[in-house]
Amino acid sequence: MNLRERAELWLAQDPDPVTQAELSLILESGDTAALAARFGSALEFGTAGLRGELGAGPNRMNRVTVMRAAAGLGRRLLGGREARGQAVMIGYDARHGSRRFALDTAAVLSGMGIRAWLLPGPLPTPVLAYAVRHVSADAGVMVTASHNPPGDNGYKVYWSDGSQIVPPLDEEISAEIEAVGPVNELPLGIAPGGSRGPDDQTWKVLGDEIVQAYLDALRQIPLGDARDVRVAYTPLHGVGAGTALRAFMEFGFAAPLVVPEQCLPDPAFPTVAFPNPEEPGAMDLVLELAGRVGADLALANDPDADRCAVAVPLPGGGWRMLTGDEVGCLLAEYVLGGTEGDDRLVATTIVSSSLLGKIAREHGAHYSETLTGFKWIMRAGSPTHRLVFGYEEALGYSLGGDRGVPVHDKDGIGAALAVAALAAEAKRDGRTLLDLLDDQARRFGVHATGQLSVRVADRSLIDGAVAALRQAPPPELAGRAVLKVDDLAEGVDNLPPTEGLRFRLEGGARVVVRPSGTEPKLKSYLEVVVPVEGEDVPAARAKAAAELDALRTALAVHLPT
Repeated sequence: MNLRERAELWLAQDPDPVTQAELSLILESGDTAALAARFGSALEFGTAGLRGELGAGPNRMNRVTVMRAAAGLGRRLLGGREARGQAVMIGYDARHGSRRFALDTAAVLSGMGIRAWLLPGPLPTPVLAYAVRHVSADAGVMVTASHNPPGDNGYKVYWSDGSQIVPPLDEEISAEIEAVGPVNELPLGIAPGGSRGPDDQTWKVLGDEIVQAYLDALRQIPLGDARDVRVAYTPLHGVGAGTALRAFMEFGFAAPLVVPEQCLPDPAFPTVAFPNPEEPGAMDLVLELAGRVGADLALANDPDADRCAVAVPLPGGGWRMLTGDEVGCLLAEYVLGGTEGDDRLVATTIVSSSLLGKIAREHGAHYSETLTGFKWIMRAGSPTHRLVFGYEEALGYSLGGDRGVPVHDKDGIGAALAVAALAAEAKRDGRTLLDLLDDQARRFGVHATGQLSVRVADRSLIDGAVAALRQAPPPELAGRAVLKVDDLAEGVDNLPPTEGLRFRLEGGARVVVRPSGTEPKLKSYLEVVVPVEGEDVPAARAKAAAELDALRTALAVHLPT
């Protein structure tokens, strides 16, 4: 079947007048390049679900793609032995198409006889992750593209444990998606209140009680009693503001001062070039507000509020962004200081700082390293090890207490509360988060981490670069001998196989090179460790920064340009 025939079949089943018009125009114009871009390949359903550009065709996010994904998920649930009555919790953010995709998911699943519950409006991803377990659903769907560009959307799938799916579930759902016929032939449920007949299947829209249940669950996090902290905050045009402000006030904090231009959801993200707090310029407005009002902290959630970025004022003026590793290690000590038991476990990924392992040992806790992604971090617990904290360097944190973590995914709202509580506690003692970081450096050495990412138009360049490094690894990088090369594709340290390489260097330094799972990027994660001589933390930090820069420069020679 040629591209045009595929497009015509797709058009015949498309329920969306917008993508109908887009595809009709392409067919009428005979634009073969546009057809190839949309029908030459398809978005792959994986452990991150689906994510891609909005538009017509199987290589785009649209109503047909979403309805097929929902039907595939439903087929897997109906055929699975572990289903407990088949129920799915559905959430969505405020991106273009998100609500419509959520409604389509509810219609498809309810039409299959599966109970579908819809969150009451655009809400943070951690609310959805919590809600799956709260109502004992068999699965969850979150319609979001997180911090991707404005023209993208996505579809995350969670299982009954409230965590994102892992293999082999992704392959099983993907196989069921492939077996779905034309979506205009699927039986569809109808919205609550509607009626076509006595046997109509409908879905249920939950009320505010589900948000309140999520907020109540955050009380498991040890937040202390210090509350004197002034916070400037931005949701970056996403869905975090309402839940974050409510959480701060419910836990006794003053309401954060919110960047007015970025407070309300806006799928165009008009004030930022890229809606990711890690990107240069994304925090400019909240830092300007923080400086103007004399804030103790500047916090940002990404658009679906599962990540949290932190900036602190410098003694001489200006602001410093803390890395995900710095925030993660501060929060780890905070949680471990507020919990008890020799079964406590903290976890992070193979690309995050090695400092967390040292912190765990000092606090008598267990430590686990996982593959990248919170889907793996949240599976680090066991019947004998209680996960109380997990983090990844990409600004994702899940915090818990004596009953473990309440949200089995990264939670930007809970993290914002904990950072504010920790800063308030330090302020009460006449100190800052920077002082706490210096304390860690004196005890464990400066653990400087950084990234080197290369974005490409041709994904084959990524495969070629990894293959070349695998075949001929460098004997040294920036003057440090490469002591060991771990091929992650073969599975190391009892981890599942994944594409990537880990280089262990002299002096505790480390480099991990891996393809991104959601973007056309080759990512490299670097770490150097420099002991603190005497009390001279600034000198150790300067040395670590220089060594990290040298390592980055040396590695760049081996990556695509």
